[in-house]
Amino acid sequence: MNMAVMDIIEKRKSVRTYETTPIGENAYASIMEYLGQEENLRGPFGGTARIEWVWAKGEDGEGKAVRLGAYGVIQNPQAYLVGVGRNDQKALLEFGYIFHKLILYATGLGLGTCWIGGTFSRKSFARELELHPGEIIPCITPLGYPREKQRLLDATMRYVVKADQKKPWRELYYDSGFGQLLAPESAGRLAAALEMVRLGPSASNKQPWRAVLSADRQQVHFYLQHTPNYSGNKLGFEMQRIDIGIAACNFELACRELGIQGAWTVHDPLLGVIDQHTEYMLSYTLR
Repeated sequence: MNMAVMDIIEKRKSVRTYETTPIGENAYASIMEYLGQEENLRGPFGGTARIEWVWAKGEDGEGKAVRLGAYGVIQNPQAYLVGVGRNDQKALLEFGYIFHKLILYATGLGLGTCWIGGTFSRKSFARELELHPGEIIPCITPLGYPREKQRLLDATMRYVVKADQKKPWRELYYDSGFGQLLAPESAGRLAAALEMVRLGPSASNKQPWRAVLSADRQQVHFYLQHTPNYSGNKLGFEMQRIDIGIAACNFELACRELGIQGAWTVHDPLLGVIDQHTEYMLSYTLR
């Protein structure tokens, strides 16, 4: 991966239409090597996830569509990365972190990806894997080379999920507590890392992350702003916990690239909350 991480974060977008070109041997080998390294499958608190490569089945050589329920049509996927994890609150956050790091890695290799968690046939993928008791398939991504000419479907889906409409800073970030908004110029060297969080993908583009930068500028506290009555999937587990893992991944990778050392902790700073839907999740403490 020769591209800078922040360039990859800015470049990544959901790809639903792929070329029929098979995935190159080098790209396949790179991803398999990545998956073979334990540290790549570990979340911020040491939890792990399993990710399996599944070649796309049912391709007839003429771009036969693989239907994924109400989510829409993924055209010409060459393979899928299938994530396997446990259905508990902490594990879902760690899954989001681990899976997103892999998606960024694949993007850096020139592959297209698309987070899919809401409506796809988990049974059909479960048949390809060996699920252990307590394991679920939270999300998958198709893989392939993005079609150069973006299909109308892609543009329509981006419009439907408002993928190009990201919330502004004033709706996401706070200074010292929830009473004061954080201006980008007040975030100092952490401004770029917080911007990478803002650009991250999330289920139905709800962008449920909120962050408070501590008064001494040494900690960033991340909160989940739950969307009432929303899980984002038929299994009932909360996709928005995965979204917080995605936010943590973008933030940490950006900090590393900026030379900002830090570590994740879970210690509620008791700053109060915006409302009853706000839940403290984790903090990044600078070294």
